[in-house]
Amino acid sequence: MYNVSMLAEPTIQQGGQRLRMTYEQFAAWADEDVHAEWVDGEVIVFPMAKSVHQVLVYFLAHLLGLHFGVTKQGALRLAPFEMKIPGGRAYREPDILVVKQENMMRLNEDRLEGPADLVIEIVSNDSVYRDRDEKFKEYEAAGIPEYWIIDPRPSKHRADFFKLDENGKYVLFGTEDDAQLASHILPGFWLDPAWLWTADTLNPLHCFAIMRGIDPALVDQLFGGQ
Repeated sequence: MYNVSMLAEPTIQQGGQRLRMTYEQFAAWADEDVHAEWVDGEVIVFPMAKSVHQVLVYFLAHLLGLHFGVTKQGALRLAPFEMKIPGGRAYREPDILVVKQENMMRLNEDRLEGPADLVIEIVSNDSVYRDRDEKFKEYEAAGIPEYWIIDPRPSKHRADFFKLDENGKYVLFGTEDDAQLASHILPGFWLDPAWLWTADTLNPLHCFAIMRGIDPALVDQLFGGQ
């Protein structure tokens, strides 16, 4: 654990513990089991994720993983995995990040050195401002081509899909009201936003089959209904 003598007095803000330290101190302190981000000298330690958050991360990661297994378009990483924002003033850990094949040189064992091609953040009670304001501005400035903000909380069920325009500004290209949402950076990858709110009841293989124009019943025949 961290040495309290090297830290300023921690404060609690927006549900997460915030600690002051240099990035070098942070790198020495944090291990692969810690979900935290370093931003301009401050470390944000996140509370444990709720079940709905975990279910949605698993569902989207499964769909993307199946897509990449077929198309070889890129790779994904799940939090906690570090993404260095250009400029070195922030090291974020998106819930899901995607790196396209042509940018795989940015990816190493420790982190993504530079911007992802797609970032997905799942909103929780403590992350609303962080996801919709702080990270929105950072990811836009970093040139991340696509940013999805998904809020699965029962009272919300909101999804906002952004892409960079020709001026490097995020514009909304889809919401939870769309019947079909296609990624602008991953040819052939799309989803029905309605799937997001029932992800715990869906078989990702069935959804992937629908994406590929395959009868889901064939999946059951091949995998014995699993």
